[in-house]
Amino acid sequence: QVQLVESGGGLVQAGGSLRLSCTASGRAFSRYGMGWFRQAPGKEREFVASISWSGGSTYYADSVKGRFTISRDSAKNTAYLQMNSLKPEDTAVYYCAVTMRSGTVTLTAMSVYDYWGQGTQVTVSS
Repeated sequence: QVQLVESGGGLVQAGGSLRLSCTASGRAFSRYGMGWFRQAPGKEREFVASISWSGGSTYYADSVKGRFTISRDSAKNTAYLQMNSLKPEDTAVYYCAVTMRSGTVTLTAMSVYDYWGQGTQVTVSS
């Protein structure tokens, strides 16, 4: 079993930055891929960014490419999402997730993720 706890959300003005953290406990997640997703009010949850177990491969939604950066520190069992140049449309609850699947995994698909955090609210004011 894996528990994920997100932190770092908050209220920020457009153009500002936030860094989200996702800390895993219960099982080392250093060998597994992880991702960030978000859900805005009235909308479906959507992919934001993901990173392979080694950290060597990263993936981003087109809407955040060039503004967000995903990284991980396996020694701390923690993954990060650095969000710069935030826009009001980035307002959502952000969730981290971990997949226990090995081999070739489509890290952009919600269906591959086995564990999810409780989410952290990000609000960007205009």
